[in-house]
Amino acid sequence: QVQLVESGGGLVQAGGSLTLSCAASGRTFSTYNMGWFRQAPGKEREFVAAISWSGTMTYYADSVKGRFTISRDNAKNTVVLQMNSLKPEDTAVYYCAAGPRYFSETYNPGNYNYWGQGTQVTVSS
Repeated sequence: QVQLVESGGGLVQAGGSLTLSCAASGRTFSTYNMGWFRQAPGKEREFVAAISWSGTMTYYADSVKGRFTISRDNAKNTVVLQMNSLKPEDTAVYYCAAGPRYFSETYNPGNYNYWGQGTQVTVSS
């Protein structure tokens, strides 16, 4: 069992940066592949980034590649999403998730077992 709590969302101007954090509880955090997803009003939840349980592999959606960076600290049970060069189209509720058995499955939200409550990111133009 893993509980996830996101923080760090807020309002930022286009071109700015935000850092989202996901704090996990549970002794098995370090065994989970982790992902960040986002959902804008009226749209489906979409994949943003993923990191393997060891932190050695990462994967990004094309829309955020080169602007966002995912990282994790298994000693602190945290996953961080550093977001730079933000655009208005990045506006969404961002969710942290844990679960896929294989890293190749991390793009699909249906493969995740645990989700946080989400944090709002709003980028003004």
